[in-house]
Amino acid sequence: MSREQLTNDIWRACDILRRDNNCGGVMEYVEHLSWLLFLKFLNGQEDVFEQEAKSANRKYTRVISRQYRWSNWVTKALGKKGRRTIAAWDDDQLMEFVRGELIPHLASLSGSPEREVIAGIFRDRNVIICDSPENLKDVLKIVDQIDFTNPDDIYTVSHIYEDLLKRLGSENKMAGEFYTPRPVIRFMVEVIDPQIGETVYDPACGTCGFLLEAFLHTHKQEKTAKDREILQRQTYVGQEKKPLPALLGTMNMVLHGVLVPDIRRRNTLAEDIRDGSGLFDETFDVVLTNPPFGGKENARIQKNFPVKANATELLFLQHVMKKLKPKQGARCGIVVPEGTLFRGGAFATVKKELLDDFNLFMVVSLPPGTFAPYSDVKAALLFFERGEQQKEVLYQEIALPDELKKFSKVNPISDEHFAEARQAWQQIKSYRQRKDFQLEASGNSWLENAEYLIKCEYNLTAKKPNHDEIEESHHPAEIITQLLENHQKLQINLERLYKMINNGIQCDD
Repeated sequence: MSREQLTNDIWRACDILRRDNNCGGVMEYVEHLSWLLFLKFLNGQEDVFEQEAKSANRKYTRVISRQYRWSNWVTKALGKKGRRTIAAWDDDQLMEFVRGELIPHLASLSGSPEREVIAGIFRDRNVIICDSPENLKDVLKIVDQIDFTNPDDIYTVSHIYEDLLKRLGSENKMAGEFYTPRPVIRFMVEVIDPQIGETVYDPACGTCGFLLEAFLHTHKQEKTAKDREILQRQTYVGQEKKPLPALLGTMNMVLHGVLVPDIRRRNTLAEDIRDGSGLFDETFDVVLTNPPFGGKENARIQKNFPVKANATELLFLQHVMKKLKPKQGARCGIVVPEGTLFRGGAFATVKKELLDDFNLFMVVSLPPGTFAPYSDVKAALLFFERGEQQKEVLYQEIALPDELKKFSKVNPISDEHFAEARQAWQQIKSYRQRKDFQLEASGNSWLENAEYLIKCEYNLTAKKPNHDEIEESHHPAEIITQLLENHQKLQINLERLYKMINNGIQCDD
């Protein structure tokens, strides 16, 4: 089957599912298609593993028992076995098997990492299943034609799946759970540069965009069977609170070649990190994440953190700081709302710890509309690592094209918009080995003295040097936040002045 035909067939399957009573929206039809693709993919991979074992005179035990394998039950459902036609299940038989036998069996699997991955997809959630047996059979016919032993088919399906995730994010306005623009992720992965043998963690993994790009980055380094085993089983860890993103993320990793991704259904913020004795007390070499921000957490969750706050972005920042291994070089790239950079109070307390215990080596300001069309909040990237804070921090602003006021769904951010930032980062990397280094002059990249940031009460929104243009205004919510904090400081000072006057203390003019 050609790539064009396969692409058209999968989009046709989406159209069939979209018409079904149980799959009216993009969330439902993407979920339904995902678990079907997963089972078909697993069947193809097990065919390969079984053949490899046979060639090596080894025994291979399949993960799924015979009656629940795709090749067995789909054959009965469609009434085809190879070139032969057999009696197909009627509608009731098909739906009774899928709902009453197949899904419960898959949800109950245990005993190996592979079985746990499958069970994690089907357990603790209401799996979306077609209301119409006819629609289900039509989609089964399409998916059954995909040859997941063929690299071309795998490549095509994995790219279509990425397009589906992008559509899911934009149509449902839920990018924090489903989709981070890939140019942003690729830039962050390139800066952090994970290596084989290092563990990579995303505490809010969603559809696993960061873990996937980290895999594609480290996969290029793979040279031996041992390297492959490390990448498959010992490298990538994600946590996700909601079941649908966890399913989509697992499927995304599997389709791209990570057969045993460690994706955990957990509320990351429920872990007590105050003294390192939390229920899931692990640390990692690398953290890459775009956690949800703008939400509020209750008092019970706030007790899990050294600095209590209801803002999810501040709690996640504290979490990743604690989850980095206590060794030189453990590092993090994280997306934060720009307000995190300038806010005081609890935010300043956490930023103080950041500059005291880590080396903040780069701050990148993203343009308006980077996360369009699902969010207008202006965001920034923080890059830091374990170790002593260096003298200078690299600041960068990703510039908008001259013809745009902001990025949008029609004009999205792309890899080329990070070209200048990549060049500046390559220069700054050499700075770590050279004392005579001078950053080439640029309107959008400059070095800021860390001591200056401390003197500014940990306000990390440094301004461009010699920047005569009118600065772009912050998002209204950020401006209001800053005004409220300034008002609180003014109120405190006025109260102190009032007490001084009442107590007869003379004030200088």
